[in-house]
Amino acid sequence: MKRSMQLSLRAGERLYINGAVLRVDRKVSIELLNDATFLMENHVLQIEDATTPLKRLYFVLQTMLMDPATAQETLKLFRQLFDLVPCSYSQTPEASFLATLEKVRSLAEEGRPFEAMRVLRGLYADELPLLDEHEREAEEPRLRKRAG
Repeated sequence: MKRSMQLSLRAGERLYINGAVLRVDRKVSIELLNDATFLMENHVLQIEDATTPLKRLYFVLQTMLMDPATAQETLKLFRQLFDLVPCSYSQTPEASFLATLEKVRSLAEEGRPFEAMRVLRGLYADELPLLDEHEREAEEPRLRKRAG
């Protein structure tokens, strides 16, 4: 880490850092002075919300961050799920979607799951038209809830 990183947390919020879970009892700012693997609570996806192929990939990457001791085994699961993504849709994804997805794979393979998760979040809206009608109807209220 070239410079320190400042994180602001609200009372009761959790921070996942190097596999440990911290919860603060008041509004605080934390300065990370060296490299650390962390995940803010608002980026944590619950298992019941992993309802699309991309969100399932996100959940697996998240698990790699939250449980570093099992990251190599979890990466194997990521590879298996990743290979199923393109054939999981009712329509063929565009080349740009697949190229961005390939970037996610590269980041995961390079041991950069946090960056891979950020790229995946950017693909959520592009994934919606690829889902079959039933999945799309189930997913649209979730997207509106997050946007609102």
